[in-house]
Amino acid sequence: METAERCILIVEDEPKIAALLADYLQAHGGFRTRIAGRGDEALDAFRSESPDLVLLDLMLPGLDGIEVCKRLRAVSEVPIIMVTARVEEIDRLLGLELGADDYVCKPFSPREVVARVKAVLRRSAGKSKDAQSSALTIDGDRHLARYKGQPLDLTPVEFALLNALYTAPGRVFSREQLMDRMYSDYRVVSDRAVDTHVKNLRRKLEAVAPGTELIESVYSLGYRYAP
Repeated sequence: METAERCILIVEDEPKIAALLADYLQAHGGFRTRIAGRGDEALDAFRSESPDLVLLDLMLPGLDGIEVCKRLRAVSEVPIIMVTARVEEIDRLLGLELGADDYVCKPFSPREVVARVKAVLRRSAGKSKDAQSSALTIDGDRHLARYKGQPLDLTPVEFALLNALYTAPGRVFSREQLMDRMYSDYRVVSDRAVDTHVKNLRRKLEAVAPGTELIESVYSLGYRYAP
């Protein structure tokens, strides 16, 4: 089965809803599930389970869903589906601030949730294949980047910046999101530092790929990788 053995982390503080989602995901999707009832517990569960997707309720004790999503996005591109009863939050949840992949509104049909989970996982797999087939290749373990076989001489910060964009082709990242990925120590720097690093990175990419703009600017929003 396509989805067998994939793990879904359910972050939901209402035990009956969490149990219902787990039952449906297991019975109708073949997924393995892990439940966390608090936002702070969700972060620990994510580190221990490395789930394939996170179902994340917006209103949680400990840390709310928005803060959990921000912290997950700072370290991972795992697909996230937000669960909310606050329809007015949807644009924010799916926008640059958080980068959630989809949302489900309460009350919901458990079958709809299973369908959404499968759809998001399919899209995520497609993005990974697109990235792997790109002329740009990145070896995160060895911190090596190549374009059509030619090595790119990048600083550690430039490599982190390029890697963040490369792993989510087409997704727009704000400067704040890129700073979180560029500086592992979360130092405070001007968001214009991102512009400077993008400029330098573009110059190095232009040297090996003349006439190709792999990093696009999105006016007033940020940057995206466009292979």
